[in-house]
Formats: sequence, structure tokens, C-alpha cells
Amino acid sequence: MNISVILASIGLGLMVGLSGTGSAIGLVTGGSSAIGAVKKKPEVFGPSLILSALPATQGLYGFVCFMLFFGFANPDMSLFQGAMILAAGIAMGIAALFSAIHQGRVCAAGISAIGSGHDVLGNTLVLAVFPELYALLALVASIMIRYQVL
Repeated sequence: MNISVILASIGLGLMVGLSGTGSAIGLVTGGSSAIGAVKKKPEVFGPSLILSALPATQGLYGFVCFMLFFGFANPDMSLFQGAMILAAGIAMGIAALFSAIHQGRVCAAGISAIGSGHDVLGNTLVLAVFPELYALLALVASIMIRYQVL
């Protein structure tokens, strides 16, 4: 196996692994708050479910990025192409990791407030979009890398 395939494979792993890890952490953060809120007020399960599920999207973005690049990882690729897939994997993975974790924290705060009787579902949804924006930007940047160099 040549170095370009190794670099590309690491990039592919980072796309899925880091984004999935961030989503899992964000989901647990939101889900833990949802359990606390529902214990106080069972009727807030619906809004809590919506908010606690939001950090899952970053893992999906990482998987989409993986699918876009997977077919290019082959022994005929250049070292430059392998390095670009690695770069896309690092960018996508790190952005999705941190945005999902912090989105989970925003959602958890909203869920806690909803459990305390405050009507903040819409406000929380708006605020939760901001961390997600950076995972979307990383996905778009990765797509641009794919079409620029591969």
C-alpha cells in the first residue's frame, strides 16, 4: 500500500470517527438533560426529544463527506490527492467534533429551561444553529476540495 492511500484512509477515518464522536457526546449531553426535564414535567418529552437529537447531524455530515471521498482512495491516486483527502478529513472531523459537543451543550441548557417551565424551544433552536454552521462550512469546504483536486 502506498503513502497516498494511507493518508487518504486516515482522512476518511477522521471524517467519520471524529464527527461521530462529537455527535455521540452531544447526544448524550442533550439526552441527559432531557431525562432530567421529563422527570420534572413529562409533557416536555417532545421538545426535549427535538433538541436532544440536533447534534446527530454532524455525524451525518461526516458520513456524507466520507461517501464523497471514498471512491477516490485507490493505489493510482497521487500523493497530493491523498494529502487533500487527509486535509478534508481533518477539517471535517475537527469542526464536526467540536460543533456537535457545543451544540449539545446549548440544547441541554434549553432542555433544562423547558423542564423548568420556560417556553424557549424556538429560542434554543435558533441558538443551536450557530455551532452547527461550522460543521456545515467544513462540509462545504471539503466538497470544494473534492472538486478542486480530485
